[in-house]
Formats: sequence, structure tokens, C-alpha cells
Amino acid sequence: MSAGSFLRTAFTTKLYVTVLVAIVLGAALGFVAPGVGAALQPVGTGFIELIQMLIAPVVFCTIVTGIASAGELTSVGRIGVKALVYFEVLTTIALIVGLVVMDLFNPGAGIHADPAALHLSGTAQQYAQTGESQHWYDFLVNIIPDTVVSAFTGGNVLQVLLVSILFAIAVKALGERGAPVIRGIERIGEVVFGIVKLVMYLAPVGAFAAMAYTTGKFGASTLASLGGVVLLFWGTGIVFCLVVFGAVARLCGIRILKLYRYFKDELLITLGTANYEVVMPQLMRKLEHLGCPKRIVGLVVPSGYAFNGDGVCLYLGFASLYIAQAFDVNLTIWQQVGLLAVFMITSKGSAGVAGAGFVILAATLSTTGVVPVAGIMLVLGIDRFLSTMRGLVSLCGQMLGSIVVSRWEGVFDRDRARRVLDGHEPVPATVAVN
Repeated sequence: MSAGSFLRTAFTTKLYVTVLVAIVLGAALGFVAPGVGAALQPVGTGFIELIQMLIAPVVFCTIVTGIASAGELTSVGRIGVKALVYFEVLTTIALIVGLVVMDLFNPGAGIHADPAALHLSGTAQQYAQTGESQHWYDFLVNIIPDTVVSAFTGGNVLQVLLVSILFAIAVKALGERGAPVIRGIERIGEVVFGIVKLVMYLAPVGAFAAMAYTTGKFGASTLASLGGVVLLFWGTGIVFCLVVFGAVARLCGIRILKLYRYFKDELLITLGTANYEVVMPQLMRKLEHLGCPKRIVGLVVPSGYAFNGDGVCLYLGFASLYIAQAFDVNLTIWQQVGLLAVFMITSKGSAGVAGAGFVILAATLSTTGVVPVAGIMLVLGIDRFLSTMRGLVSLCGQMLGSIVVSRWEGVFDRDRARRVLDGHEPVPATVAVN
């Protein structure tokens, strides 16, 4: 194999191998030379921002063309309701699992932290202040952008979702006169996905730098002191992805491990960057190739990034009880149910909020008043490691969202999905970004 052929394969059909090697090398660099690893933060952040700048146009083009291809507009509302039901059920299960695991293993016992000795500072203080100013209705108010243009520049996917849906309905109401507009947006969408394909060639570089930064800045000392908590959360996340999502996949007629293998590139990129938003464009394309209608993928995936944070909800149940145990606060079953009820509301207002997990945690703790908000300082040091698993769990939930709704609508092509997952219908170059 020539050098050119080897490089082409490494960054196309075998991208997942290249990303995995980059993650291992980045972790090794961070441990061996922490200063060098930490200095690579701008490289990893730059890759993430390259992808994030494309999310708004991807969502807009996909939703507009998807709704335009739908039959009656009433189907759009029906799909949205079914998606929200799926999101609420799975995120509630994630919250309950997080609470149950902490009650069983009780990892915070024995720390005996003193709330008076902890003071919020730096990033944690900013997150706490943001959380305390949050209200349950904020995401309803913030969904409306200041201008149509600001929806695409503010980083709030809900605002893009609103503008896209309104635009699509207006174009569809034009009938045949709107057809040229739809065709033009389809061509623009192809160009945007072409840009995504170009950016994804940098995925190994981004994963290498992000992992080097994580292990260099937070590595050895953090894992030595709180490694048990990190391992418990990772173990919980893995079991959740295999058991809970596995059961959902079986109900849809597919096997979860084959689904994960199909999305291995996206999983590894999320593992390396601790950010599952960067894989949204290729996730949408591969779901369409799997057998989910474009109109469903276009609605469910973007809204899922706002409402379907399974990983965040798993973390919320986990972190809240860890802090309570560390402060020797014994929460009764009814107090835990109260936390669960508040989390079910506050977790839906996190779209477009930096440090969403911390903000929601701080907002809920300050609302209930049972567990001191200063306790978020206890998990700040390991948050980077926890956020990686949060992203992986949320991504796995995103994979299934469109499949579940498509199955519910009776339009999921299960036979095609099985052929694709068995490798009989590989992802063509026009769909893959790898």
C-alpha cells in the first residue's frame, strides 16, 4: 500500500482507528508532559468550534427540506410530541438510575466535608450564579431570538429550531411557488455537509489535543484522589447504555452493539473531545441512511440536543447525592423524589447554556435548599472526566431517538436497518463524512 493510499484510508474508511490512536497518544502525552498537554487546549477547542459553526446551517437545511418532504403539516406536530415523550421517559429513567446507584454504593460517605470551609470561586462561582438566576420557564422565553440572524449566531439550537420550522411551514404554504426555494436549500445543504466532511479530516488532531489537555491539566492527581467516583460514574454510564438503551433498541428490532459499531466514529470523536455536539451533522446523515425518514431526523435530532440530555440527567442524580453524602446530609426517599421532580423541570432549560450540568445542579440545589450549593466544588475537579461519559450517554440516546419515533410512526425501515448494521449496505461517500 502506497503512502498516499494509506493516508487516504486512515482519514476516510478507517477514521475511527486514527481517532482511537490519537486519543491514546494524547492521553500519554498529557500524563508524560502535563504542561505540553495543557498547552494544546486551543487546538482541541478550535476543532470543536469549527464543527459548532456549522450546526445552525445543518439544522436549518435539514429541517426545512425534511418538513417540505412531509405530507400534512399535522404530522410535524405529531412527530414533535412523540419525540418529547421519548425524551421525558428516558431522561427520567436516567435521573432515577443516578440516584439509585448512589444510594447503593454511597461513595461520598466518609468524606465529612464542612460546608463552611468551602467557598465558591472561579468557574464554579459563575456556574452557581447562573444557576441561581435560572427559572423553569427560561427555555420557553429564550427560544425566541432577538432577530432571525441572531438565532444563527447565538449558539442556541432551540432558536434555530424555531426559525427553521416557521420558515419551512411558510415555504410549504406557497405550494409549487416554494419548490425552487426548497431545491436551493437542498443544494446549500449539500455544500454545508461538504464543509463538514472537510472539517472531519481534522478529527484525529482535535481528539489528540483535547485528550492531551484533559490528562495534562486534570490527570494524575485528580484521578488518584477521586478516581473511584469517576470509575463508578463511567461504569454506571456503560451499564445504562447497554441495558436501558439495549432494551429500547430491542423494542425497535435492532441490536444495540451493532448500532454502536455503526456509529463508532461518532463515539470515538465524542470520547476524545468530550463534546457530542460536534458529531451532529454526520449523526443525522447516518440515521437517514439507516432507514429513518429525513423529516423525522430533521426534527428529532436537533430538538434532542436541547431536551434529551440522558447523560446530563444521569450525572445530576449522581452528583447531587454524592455532594449530600459528602456533607453527611441524609436525604429521605421523599426528599430524593423532590430532587427528581425539580431536576425533571430544570434539566429542560439547559440548551445553549455553558456548563449546563453545573448550572442545572446549582439551580436545583439552591431551589431545594437541602444540600449546600458550595458542594459543587467537590466535583469541579473531576468534571472533565465525568463530562466525557455524559456526552457518550447523551449521544447514545440521540442515536435511538429518531429510530424510536420512526418506529412509533410506522415508517422505520427495519429490514434496511438490519442490512446496514450487518454491513451489507455500507455508508456511501455522499452520506459519510469519514
